[in-house]
Amino acid sequence: MSAHGFVSGIPLVLGGNVFGFTSKGDEAFAVLDAFYEAGGRMIDTADVYSAWVPGHQGGESETVLGEWLESRGVRDDMRLHTKTGMLGGSELYEPARVIQSLDASLERLRTDRVDLYYAHKDYPELPIEQIVEAFDGAVRSGKVLSLGASNFDEHRLLAALDHAAASGAASFEALQNEYNLVSRDAYGPALQGVVVDRGLVMLPFFGLASGYLTGKYRTDADFAKSVRGDRARQLAGANGPQVLAALDEVAAETGASLAAIALAWLVRQPGIPAPIASARTAEQLHELLEFTRVDLSDDQIARLSAAAG
Repeated sequence: MSAHGFVSGIPLVLGGNVFGFTSKGDEAFAVLDAFYEAGGRMIDTADVYSAWVPGHQGGESETVLGEWLESRGVRDDMRLHTKTGMLGGSELYEPARVIQSLDASLERLRTDRVDLYYAHKDYPELPIEQIVEAFDGAVRSGKVLSLGASNFDEHRLLAALDHAAASGAASFEALQNEYNLVSRDAYGPALQGVVVDRGLVMLPFFGLASGYLTGKYRTDADFAKSVRGDRARQLAGANGPQVLAALDEVAAETGASLAAIALAWLVRQPGIPAPIASARTAEQLHELLEFTRVDLSDDQIARLSAAAG
């Protein structure tokens, strides 16, 4: 694992997007308990989770996590990652607004610090210097240990890293972009090069393509019966069926689940020490954790990559 302080425990970052949304109350706590008991120490959330749900305003996931952290007394064991930048527009990256958003997250999370704080999206109309300096202020506040960038391309990420180095500001140490077997454009070779050359870590989201790579979406009826079906269909793209076929072949060879194979493929890609994946139930979590016991051969990695096009 990376020496970065926000990367700890088993090589899985538990996605918090389901908490307060499809996983609530005792069910959510059961997932979190199971993750902790399995050695999981990294949890990813955001202030915007789950603002897309009617009647929600964002912060629901952080609230659930804060309740769990406080009730279990395990805050010091965990590496807590959250984000800001999507509950509004570019005004969110004004220095005072970054601190305001951070303080609101800390209150919901019932903690005095976050281990990794992300700029959740880029606003290309803003000078990159403004974004770097605003998030540097979060670190200087003493409430943030490390910074990350999410949904940035290689040009803006490189500019941010260069400005931080030149100015002495806190630098982004992590990237969180979409990346999986069927959707690889947001972490292409150029961006991989920046991450590896500059010593960042990439913690990809949608590692299972909203469930598509579990193999549970095979027909139109499968897509129709899930709240994530439309998103899974979109992420699957034209190459989806051939990727599933390749996953089926490797599953037959290894005895592993498709989800475990898809995540095991991810951690063999440049700059990725751990994927982000979410689980609605403790049973789903145990299925995800299977990937830590899967050892894919170079040939299997190559076949899966080729199937993705």
